Amino acid sequence: MSDFAESLNGKVAIVTGAGQGIGRRMAHGFAEAGAIPVIAEADAAKGRAVAAEIGGNRALFVETDVGDMASLAAMAEAVLERLGRIDVLVNNAAIFSTLEMRPFWQIPLEEWNRVLHVNATGPFLAARAVVPAMMQAKSGRIVNISSAAVPKGRPNYLHYIASKSALVGMTASMAHELGEYGSNVNAIMPGAIFTEVERKTISPEQKAAFMAGQSLKREGKPDDIVGAVLFLASDAARWVTGQCLVVDGGWVHR
Repeated sequence: MSDFAESLNGKVAIVTGAGQGIGRRMAHGFAEAGAIPVIAEADAAKGRAVAAEIGGNRALFVETDVGDMASLAAMAEAVLERLGRIDVLVNNAAIFSTLEMRPFWQIPLEEWNRVLHVNATGPFLAARAVVPAMMQAKSGRIVNISSAAVPKGRPNYLHYIASKSALVGMTASMAHELGEYGSNVNAIMPGAIFTEVERKTISPEQKAAFMAGQSLKREGKPDDIVGAVLFLASDAARWVTGQCLVVDGGWVHR
């Protein structure tokens, strides 16, 4: 337990897309573990609100567009200037809740490109922005947020599934490339997690079907993801890298 809790104390953990939903709860979780969360969020009002919730000097908000390399570089520079280190990156930001469910042949190309750019290119760019600091420190943790919908092959979200599938391969390759620098890279595959973010495409019947398909018959909540993220970010997971951990209440069995 000491590895899990004490090793995060004082660490700097960047969480992209931390202005709402799972990312917001992750930021709180890092603060509760004694780390300093960086809320890297495009929506300034939401990002500032989360930093205010955490309070005082225990969090830092940096307005960040994960689809823009210059914005991510500026974010990393601001974190190093203000806090002096980067220990953890959680690639959480993604486009999902606003997507319309439809067959892949009906997905507009512009929407396909936007989802792939934010959900796959974004984590690539964010990792590029922080790895120089991690290499210099010869340590670091990157946690990529994929999805349990990938091994399920969930239909009618092909661009989302493609983007989250990319993170699985990226995790393995990043782990190999960063291992010699003392950095660990892993991924989490959350199942259906219901947050304050509205999802118009999920009906009550679909929600009930999700829970019926799980081994644990209850609604997944953001708190159910936080422990896995903190574990992979901590020294308790020092010998874990290149792995994908499914956290879904038993929806997927691998």
